[in-house]
Amino acid sequence: MQPSAASTNPLHNKLAKIIQPGHPLCKEDVIWVLDYIKKQVAEEDPQLMHLPQARLLKNFHAFTEVAMLLIHRRPSGDHEIDRLKRWLAEAAHGLDKEGKHP
Repeated sequence: MQPSAASTNPLHNKLAKIIQPGHPLCKEDVIWVLDYIKKQVAEEDPQLMHLPQARLLKNFHAFTEVAMLLIHRRPSGDHEIDRLKRWLAEAAHGLDKEGKHP
């Protein structure tokens, strides 16, 4: 998800900022993204309702990978941080207003 001038939702903007390659990732950011996704699913976000089941399974898989990583160990090194950001982007797929991949 790339921030756009059309996006006026500060939550979408925060999500876009967190998953940017140059943004330093902290545990609080990861927890924020997971909580944001959880809330959007609980509220049955209309963007998610249009995603095919296979895509939703990919979102769920990425969400669980991130959660398990937080539970079992702290990510270290650029490679793991990059992988974590990719999982966050996959988990949040479909949650931006424009309906683009984050």
